Amino acid sequence: MDSDLVQQRVLEAATAVPDGYITGWATFAWSGARWFDGTDRDGRPVPVPIVLHRHRRVAQRGYVISQERLAKRHCRELDGILGTDPTRSIAFEVRYAPDLTSAVVALDMAMATDLVSIAEVAAYAASLNGWTGIPHLREAIQHAVENSWSPMESEMRLAWDIELGLKAIVCNHPIFDLAGNHIGTPDLLDVEAGVVGEYDGALHLAGRQRSRDITREGDLRRLGLEYVTMVADDRRDPSDFLRRTQDARRRALQIRGPRQWTITPPAWWTPTTTVEQRRALTADQRERFLRLRSA
Repeated sequence: MDSDLVQQRVLEAATAVPDGYITGWATFAWSGARWFDGTDRDGRPVPVPIVLHRHRRVAQRGYVISQERLAKRHCRELDGILGTDPTRSIAFEVRYAPDLTSAVVALDMAMATDLVSIAEVAAYAASLNGWTGIPHLREAIQHAVENSWSPMESEMRLAWDIELGLKAIVCNHPIFDLAGNHIGTPDLLDVEAGVVGEYDGALHLAGRQRSRDITREGDLRRLGLEYVTMVADDRRDPSDFLRRTQDARRRALQIRGPRQWTITPPAWWTPTTTVEQRRALTADQRERFLRLRSA
């Protein structure tokens, strides 16, 4: 959905309830976050969530009212409208998410903005007892990561995590040869077995991007890594993707001899895989090192 249209929806809801505070996905959409577009996993628009704790008001088309408690420390003015801070906002979104996948995807995409970290959300969750969806939030935190670049990558990782029980997974983590040369940064890496996971959306199917993908796959395979690819149809039914993953893992685990790759960066490398690391970057470094995340 067009970002201007999404922000217009948020603004209209905030204007209709001037004494309320936007929260949930709307806080991130209003800040311009890429993946908070106000739709569900099927692309259907969802209402703008607003916390209104002082007066009762009947929700109208386009927004929904929450009358949960709202501490003053979580209130913000966000470019002309009232809202809740990022930590409370994403906690709200996750607590009311329809399923675990949606909850974790929302958390992952919030971490990608660098407005919140897993530690900050976990500390907030630990302070709440008896609120709707708190067990849901705490479970989602256990599966969230700080370096997923898209909802599709998060869904692919969750298939490995939840369905196959794989835990040694890193996301968008650079891989180096033993001489310290950067060989590639795949969507996922099963560190235990040495299996790369990639999601191929429309961007990857043609042109220069496809050529770069094929070159990178060849480079990583030469280091002894196996490959498995997820495509759009696998999102609806991941069973074949999971079988391909298990096949790739069996092949990878049969490889003998010392590994020819590592995820330990050389001393000159600037790491950007955590929120803390990205927050420490200068504006120039963010432009140079993080531009691929928004491509």
